[in-house]
Amino acid sequence: MTRTILITGASSGLGEGMAREFAARGNNLALCARRTERLDELRDELLGKHPGLTISVRALDVNNHDQVFEVFREFATEFGTLDRIVVNAGIGKGQPLGTGNFAANRQTAETNFVSALAQMEAAMEIFRAQNRGHLVVVSSVSAVRGMPKNVTTYAATKAGLASLAEGLRVELVKTRSPIRVSTLYPGYIRTAINEKVRNAPFIVDAATGCKAMVRAIESGKAECYVPSWPWRPIGFLMRRLPVAALARLF
Repeated sequence: MTRTILITGASSGLGEGMAREFAARGNNLALCARRTERLDELRDELLGKHPGLTISVRALDVNNHDQVFEVFREFATEFGTLDRIVVNAGIGKGQPLGTGNFAANRQTAETNFVSALAQMEAAMEIFRAQNRGHLVVVSSVSAVRGMPKNVTTYAATKAGLASLAEGLRVELVKTRSPIRVSTLYPGYIRTAINEKVRNAPFIVDAATGCKAMVRAIESGKAECYVPSWPWRPIGFLMRRLPVAALARLF
């Protein structure tokens, strides 16, 4: 059965990579991001490889919250139904607290949490009307604990996003809703957002990471570390290490 998948932040990085993987699996795509020229190029590339698919693109700045609702609704009307929505758009501009970089931390918090909340609201509005759907949120391994320095605000936003998803899962289980919610915790995957990071442990290239992300999404599990090895055991340990031990690691 052909499904329709909406992906935000699809013009580069993980969003672009997941679009390629989902297209290869025969899915129709609703792709949105700020850089429409990149989206047009990606659509043309994917239709060249998979001419039987329907791929629609729209401009979206996720920090324009009214536009989030408009674009999601337009995609739902165009396709008739949306089977899966991947909340992927995000940035990593955080800086150590108290170093005069509040603007960068605020932008990170607003984009990664408040704008993700808007995307989740818009997605759930559609899924509740359909009484079905699969919401996927892209968090981070850094969400499992408080992180120091440049990652402090980023990690906090990703923890908040994971908490939103978990709270929604609790609600949906309680109401016996058929809607599913999954949280991904990617480890280090080489994309533009972290291209300047040096000595990142266990880093994988974007193609490898995106294949693992799509496999995790297709599994339908509530929570997945990506790639599972070694990030699942690392995540388990990070949740339990004392703060002094974390400080030595970072």
